[in-house]
Amino acid sequence: MRDLKIPEQRHPEKAHRPDNAAPRKPKWIRVKAPGGAGYAETHKIMRDNNLVTVCEEAGCPNVGECWSQGHATMMIMGEICTRGCTFCNIATGKPDTLDAFEPGRVAHAVHKLGLNHVVITSVDRDDLLDGGAEHFAQTIRAVRHRSPKTTIEILTPDFLKCDPSVLEVVVEAKPDVFNHNLETVPGLYPQVRPGARYFHSLRLLQRVKEMDPSIFTKSGIMVGLGEDEQQVRQIMDDMRAADIDFLTIGQYLQPTPKHHGIDRFVTPEEFAAYEKAAFGKGFLMVSATPLTRSSYHAGDDFARLRDARQKKLGEG
Repeated sequence: MRDLKIPEQRHPEKAHRPDNAAPRKPKWIRVKAPGGAGYAETHKIMRDNNLVTVCEEAGCPNVGECWSQGHATMMIMGEICTRGCTFCNIATGKPDTLDAFEPGRVAHAVHKLGLNHVVITSVDRDDLLDGGAEHFAQTIRAVRHRSPKTTIEILTPDFLKCDPSVLEVVVEAKPDVFNHNLETVPGLYPQVRPGARYFHSLRLLQRVKEMDPSIFTKSGIMVGLGEDEQQVRQIMDDMRAADIDFLTIGQYLQPTPKHHGIDRFVTPEEFAAYEKAAFGKGFLMVSATPLTRSSYHAGDDFARLRDARQKKLGEG
């Protein structure tokens, strides 16, 4: 079994970051390199439709497994982000103008792949007055029109620099799942997410649930950045206070030596303990493993999430 190589950073904008030598991966974090007919077909559909995927841009370790099954996470609004988070492998700089035809191409790719569940994410677009809210809404509507039976999960930016009303535009398009990742504990935000605000992100998810309780809310964090167990359990409490339904926890993997260093590799046993604690705090769905990512097994997890809600309503 070979380690999947995370692509080296292609963009010189990140060269200012100091080198952090990544420790050798333990055996539980190693994955097979991507390949096979299914992977090739997914790759072709993405290229034919001129689409960007976070799977490639962020160097996801699960890309081989997911793409072999035709599951790709679409990344809209370009491949250049206006933020400079130190954990992220996506390029930072001045983005291109929005492509008005992109929502239609995403819808075509979803139909071509025959997806029952699709995850759509984006870069941060602080250069846009609405942060890309309308573009998200157009993409949701395009997918609904072309594939009405496909459930839609969005992973959005924080819309920090926008008027608060832009969130209504996205919510009114009625995604099935609204995901926004908190990424890490609040004490690490200045180092890891310097352009974001922890309580703004938390409140964003709470507002989604207030606007439309039928929409599932979801958020995720990485561990191994320098947090401790007490901080992780506190973030669980914060999420539940905001009525978040679904929590993901995964191991941080340093994309290049220019990124935030890995503090440690969290063991599978610790992940299992986090999952047990999170279910005990009232989350409807929890995914906590070293290789968990926001969109990893998202379709199967959505089915379990929906079942959990129905069970809870039945018990009520």
